[in-house]
Amino acid sequence: MRIPALTIVGVAALLTAAPVRAQTYDPAYPICIQTYSHNGSAIICRFTSMAQCAATASGRAAQCITNPYYGGARATAGRRPRGVY
Repeated sequence: MRIPALTIVGVAALLTAAPVRAQTYDPAYPICIQTYSHNGSAIICRFTSMAQCAATASGRAAQCITNPYYGGARATAGRRPRGVY
């Protein structure tokens, strides 16, 4: 009797679980702000420059950090000149 009840509870728990965003770093922005409060800390990546982030962090318990997952402009793979490897 316990096995079917536990199976039903387990399936119900899996079906009602909400999706969670695991990555706190937004790869579209190079600068993040990390804020601190009594509830914990948060990282928000929505700044395009360190100065923009510093202006927002001014007077708050916060610091600006570079986004380690920034997917900015990357070099495109083009043709190499003949004889260069």
